[in-house]
Amino acid sequence: MFTLFISETKLAGVPGLSAAGANVDVLPYTAPADADMLFYDRPKVVDCVPLDPFGHPTPAIVTRAAILEGKFPVRAVRVGNTVTPAAPFTDLSAVPGGDPRLGPSVMDWEQIKAGAEKLARETSDSLQVVAESVPGGTTTALLLLRSLGYQGTVSSAGPVNPLSLKENIWNAVSARLGIGVGGLRGRGLEAAAEVGDPMQVAAASYVAALPDDAEVVLAGGTQMLAVAALLRDLGVKRDLLVATTKYVANDKTSCFDRYAREIGVRTCAAPLDFSHSKYRGLSDYENGFIKEGVGMGGAVWYAAKNGSTVEKVVRRTEELYMSMVGD
Repeated sequence: MFTLFISETKLAGVPGLSAAGANVDVLPYTAPADADMLFYDRPKVVDCVPLDPFGHPTPAIVTRAAILEGKFPVRAVRVGNTVTPAAPFTDLSAVPGGDPRLGPSVMDWEQIKAGAEKLARETSDSLQVVAESVPGGTTTALLLLRSLGYQGTVSSAGPVNPLSLKENIWNAVSARLGIGVGGLRGRGLEAAAEVGDPMQVAAASYVAALPDDAEVVLAGGTQMLAVAALLRDLGVKRDLLVATTKYVANDKTSCFDRYAREIGVRTCAAPLDFSHSKYRGLSDYENGFIKEGVGMGGAVWYAAKNGSTVEKVVRRTEELYMSMVGD
């Protein structure tokens, strides 16, 4: 089962922070449109293709290609979105994440925890691939990682990582709480509720409640490493594989490998290659744009496990892109 948790955080509205949408007004539609792409060849919640500020399509297009090639089951879970997907979804919360510079960011975290645990108890799939779509989520990942004791940097969806802006946000959050690195260690979900986003609470609660014999793959980059760190803080010792893309693994502005070692998780990186694509929106993946999102790397991993290949996923992505935006 491939489960996509979609969410929002008010931090996404900070100018220059998120590359998930072309403008702040459409950011609330980004994650619901990604959820639509699990089920349809183009989003239905909006009449256009979600683009970043540079004109590149959502990474959900790769996830959709992997679903079509790998033929694995999918579901979407809403956990803090003002806009609902057009596709089928399970609803855990409609309350978006707040701005942790001003106060706790997940006010209904206990409700989210209970709903995610119930969802985990109701699933019977032995393989669980858990993904996310949260505009601004690399910043909340940084905040959670820092608060749990992991010093370092996180990735970005653009070729220029706004690290100084993310540092300024950490400084403001840590000043509000009067903490340094590791200041919320041992607080578990309360730490995520204070500085993170609703997806982190939901994904960690879901994984923690899964049967011990379930195989768990966290599909994503540094956002899923933050979820893994939260699970370890909760005392969850189960084996975890974080499946990302080569674009995140090779990102020199991020501490992906070091985080993984310190947290104690295995990793793999999907060797996607769009360097020969005739579409600039896809070939720019090789130039540092997009990198990850909507469980892209984990979806490719799942497709390969089901007998497909990276090459087939790339070809299907090109076909989808052509049908979405024209030749």
